[in-house]
Amino acid sequence: MKKTILTLGAIAICATSITAQDNKSSDEGYKFDTIKMLPITPVKNQNNAGTCWSYSAIAFLESELLRMGKGEYDLSEMYVVEKTYNDRAAAAVRTHGDVSFSQGGAFNDVIYCLRNYGMVPDEIMPAGAMYGDTLSNHTELSALTDVMVEAVAKGKLKKLQSSPDGQALWLKAVAAVHEIYLGKIPEKFTYKGVQYTPKSFGESLGLNPDDYVSITSYTHHPFYESFVLEIQDNWRWGQSYNVPLDEMMEIMDYAIDNGYTVAWGSDVSEPGFRYTRKGYAVLPATEAPKSGVGSDQARWSGMKAADIADEAAKHPTPQRWVTQEERQQAYDNWETTDDHGMLIFGTAKDQLGNEYYMVKNSWGHYNGEFGGNFFASKAFVRYKTMNIVVHKDAIPAAIKAKLGIESSNSNATKKGKKK
Repeated sequence: MKKTILTLGAIAICATSITAQDNKSSDEGYKFDTIKMLPITPVKNQNNAGTCWSYSAIAFLESELLRMGKGEYDLSEMYVVEKTYNDRAAAAVRTHGDVSFSQGGAFNDVIYCLRNYGMVPDEIMPAGAMYGDTLSNHTELSALTDVMVEAVAKGKLKKLQSSPDGQALWLKAVAAVHEIYLGKIPEKFTYKGVQYTPKSFGESLGLNPDDYVSITSYTHHPFYESFVLEIQDNWRWGQSYNVPLDEMMEIMDYAIDNGYTVAWGSDVSEPGFRYTRKGYAVLPATEAPKSGVGSDQARWSGMKAADIADEAAKHPTPQRWVTQEERQQAYDNWETTDDHGMLIFGTAKDQLGNEYYMVKNSWGHYNGEFGGNFFASKAFVRYKTMNIVVHKDAIPAAIKAKLGIESSNSNATKKGKKK
């Protein structure tokens, strides 16, 4: 099973050298040499639904199961989505609408679901099944539930009605709509000949929710402490550990080098992200490099930033390496926003030596030139990452010590046995 996954990955992204051409241009385009590639499950398609957070975090958990030697799983995004939508509706009403209700979410929602509700296989609650499709379309669903939640949360009701068993009638109504469009949440189900509840199936996976932590890097909170990342879709107020920018990048590199994938939350409104249709996301330099005369970078000397940006659509260019201050300013000015969740599963270089992360997306197998995956330059990731989620043992020991994070119980047990 594991070998099959690696083969699928090799079809989508060749493991040695890959070229992306610009409409059969005579230009050599982008050439990527893979440094390291971790096994992943096949690319899925969130289609017309704002559920990237579920697809990316589920992809992360599926990759964790591969890493742990448990084989290939296809977990249900819609189970997590339905549970999360109902919880978010309740939070919106409890706060009289101060918590927003929308299709969005955060990586933490999936970890929360695993811990409190469990999981189910995708075959039990597949996307689109309730309206005869294989893909999600939540436009009509949201048209109904958005209005329902707002009517209660921001209405002039002085008291909310409950059924004789004490359940809020409005929430039962919203949950009923979710069930109609997303599917009935099973109390029990049979998978590969074994009967489970969602909770028992989640426990059978062997994933410990406490092993996964969120990391970010901003200066409006102290480093080496945790804080609630101020984004609307972090409606559960999940905590993220705050580290300096260079250390956040160090964690990502260390994770990949040691066999751990990374759940990646990013702003995708940056112009350089639109090239993912061709297979790459880049952050072209705003100034030509001052060094490099006599090298491949010499041709960029004297070029304007706009010209370099235009060239970036055709072939590699020097990348802009932002400072901690520039990153903070982009967040404070709403230039960096919480747009999209993805999965980082490898590293690569282009022919100029620029370094990239290999990214699994959730826009379908036919999106882009690499089977729904793409390459994001480390410069882009450094600038536009909102937060990442990693296994706690994917963090270098020195940084983990600064954060006061202990190793996972499983690894601690193994080390104890070796002694």
